[in-house]
Formats: sequence, structure tokens, C-alpha cells
Amino acid sequence: MPNQKIDLKNLREVCVCQETIFQGRLLRLNRDSVRLPNGVETTREVIHHPGAVAIVALEGDKLLLVRQYRYPIDQETLEIPAGKLEPGETPESCAQRELREETGYQGKLTYLGRFYSTPGFSNELIHLFSARDLVWAPLDADDDEFLGVERIPWVEAIRKAQQGEFQDAKTALGILMQAGKTRD
Repeated sequence: MPNQKIDLKNLREVCVCQETIFQGRLLRLNRDSVRLPNGVETTREVIHHPGAVAIVALEGDKLLLVRQYRYPIDQETLEIPAGKLEPGETPESCAQRELREETGYQGKLTYLGRFYSTPGFSNELIHLFSARDLVWAPLDADDDEFLGVERIPWVEAIRKAQQGEFQDAKTALGILMQAGKTRD
């Protein structure tokens, strides 16, 4: 089959059938049978996620980051504030809520863009915002969240993102996207 001609203008895989393997509070795992462009059938394991937001929150020349323990990787991370969309919630209202819950601040939001976190196995779409003109307006954090807010100089955040020092991809991408906007 390696010599088979494939129409490179149509690489779509067609779902033949779906099986839900797991349904949890946050996500659903499916095992889908799909037909490939060459007609061969195979399986795909897909994590369905409700979507999320992440916020590059700037307080003057400082970036607000959240330090928290991440169980799946068994370590603490330093991340931009973020969280999942609730049913019917807009990305902007989610960003404002998450910013208030995780840092205690609210601010003027600007949309930076969106990206798929891991399109090889998940449909999680993350909407990125920047927040400025921050004012204190805290909301209670979720019962299962234990986090601390840290501030680092914006120029240091850019350097760390450029040098791959953040373990969290949305943090590095958010910083780099914001840095690109401020340069324009």
C-alpha cells in the first residue's frame, strides 16, 4: 500500500462507529472506528473536552502566574491562570471568572487567539486572553484547587518562554503570543 495514490486535498478520516469507554466530570474518552483516505479502517482513541481558557495577566510590568501541583505529572508547575468552560459559558466570561478565582483580580480582557492543546488525541480548544488594568475582585477558588500567585517581571517571562523553561505549553504560548502583540 505505500505506493497507493492518495488525494492530498482530502485527508479526512470518516467515523464508522463510536464507543464511549469512559465518561467523567471533565472529559469523555471514545474509541472510534474510522475509515482512512485509502479505505483502510483503524481505531482512534479520542478525549472530548469542554474547552478552556488561559489568561496572560499583566500587572504593570509583572506577569501573574499560578503555582500549583499537577497530579498527572507529579510536580508543581508555574502557569498562567486557566480553567475549563462551564456549559453555556462564553470564553470571555470564563476567562474573567477564572482570573478572579485563581488570582483575585479582574481586568480588561483582549482576545489573543485559540489553539488545540493536543490534537492527536483530544479536541480540547483553549482560548487565550490577555488581561490588563487589573483590580482586586476575588472569587473563592474551587474546593479542589490549592494554588499560590507569583509575580515575575514580564521580560523574564518572555525569556523563560523563549528558552523553554515553562513546563506548561499554554503558558509558553500565551506569553509568546502576547509578546508578539506588544511588539506590533
